[in-house]
Amino acid sequence: MRNFKVGNFKLESATELSKINIAYTIYGDFAPSKKIVWVCHALTANSEVEDWWKGLFGKNDLFNSDKFTIICANILGSCYGTSFEIEEKLPLISIRDMVEMHQRLADFLEISKIDYLIGGSLGGMQALEWSVINPDFVKNLFLIATNAKHSAWGIAFNEAQRMALKSGKNGIETARAIALLSYRNYETFEKTQEDSEEKLENFRAATYQNYQGEKLKKRFTSESYWMLSKSMDTQNLGRNRISIENALSKITAKTLVIGIESDILFPISEQQFISKHIQNSQFKVLKSLYGHDGFLLETKQITENLKKYFEELNS
Repeated sequence: MRNFKVGNFKLESATELSKINIAYTIYGDFAPSKKIVWVCHALTANSEVEDWWKGLFGKNDLFNSDKFTIICANILGSCYGTSFEIEEKLPLISIRDMVEMHQRLADFLEISKIDYLIGGSLGGMQALEWSVINPDFVKNLFLIATNAKHSAWGIAFNEAQRMALKSGKNGIETARAIALLSYRNYETFEKTQEDSEEKLENFRAATYQNYQGEKLKKRFTSESYWMLSKSMDTQNLGRNRISIENALSKITAKTLVIGIESDILFPISEQQFISKHIQNSQFKVLKSLYGHDGFLLETKQITENLKKYFEELNS
């Protein structure tokens, strides 16, 4: 992991951040023969994309550092190396603020274009915003399980999690348990957490929720969880841009948009809308038992779709 010192920056909300440090990871070198892949990460991930998106990124995967220069920056508000100073404890950081940090890092690295900009969920929000702000900078765009404006449904889930965060020492575990209900779905829990014996308590679904909550608490902070959930709520490509449709029409990258059939948090209608209003775009549906989390787990299907649409990835 590397560090880039940005200095001071005024957020879209007009709050001033100082001494900003962006943590980022580069896999591979900047050889002229290599295309640049930039990954925008999701809510509780980090810049180490080969750790959390295995099957898509790695030595034996589609995107590997032998063929590509792969870059991922830890987003503003996350607790994995990126930091800042502020008088207010928890600033409101928008998706556009995150993208501004990405652009400054890209300028620092003297990158003239991104060959493949990739993002899922909150990462897809960033990738969309960046493609609108600087369309000539992005050649190919891949979006999965994301939206152009966060829904009232998604905001309600996020607010429920923030309410849990305020509830006390077990707040982050409870918030994570709420989130899991939106990341998966009825069928996921029925297939993966069903109890085979007769029980009165200690059900698998219950212990699973507790386990996942405790697991997140060990690696993430309540402050970052709060800030990044608020960031997700700010997603609205149409803000100060006439309309969402108008904003999407500015994207010139060749774009593949994938929706996950069983995703109840980002339903496929949201990805269909995105693809419909991007000029050079294709929409595909991915079948998965795992709902929203399918974007991290169904890497074989994702790889197949990427190779079919972006033919140069087959070479």
